Amino acid sequence: MTKKEEKKSIIEICPIRNVVARFGNKWALLVVFILNENGSIRFNQLARQIPDISTKVLSNTLQILEADGLVKRTVFPEVPIRVEYELTATGKSLVPIIISLTEWAQNNMQSIMEHRKKFESLS
Repeated sequence: MTKKEEKKSIIEICPIRNVVARFGNKWALLVVFILNENGSIRFNQLARQIPDISTKVLSNTLQILEADGLVKRTVFPEVPIRVEYELTATGKSLVPIIISLTEWAQNNMQSIMEHRKKFESLS
């Protein structure tokens, strides 16, 4: 096995690199959180709740979450076409983890910021 093949196989089997990295960015976590709060929601409604995300990034984030089975996209055969997004059971199972992570961040933010300042002053 070449080094490139070996590296690829490690990435493919590592749950952190293979799964968590896909939804672990700031936008995906926020999208999951908002979908959990709203249930089924249209693209533009979701975009209004995250005003600093571009349409392209939101679309890409939703595609990744859909590809991983965390979000369900439903197209309604209407004129004009209506598309709604909602969390799947797998996506809903991620919500308690996001809430725990958010609580941890809130509880530790001040200490982390102090450590960052201290580190930067030493650099």
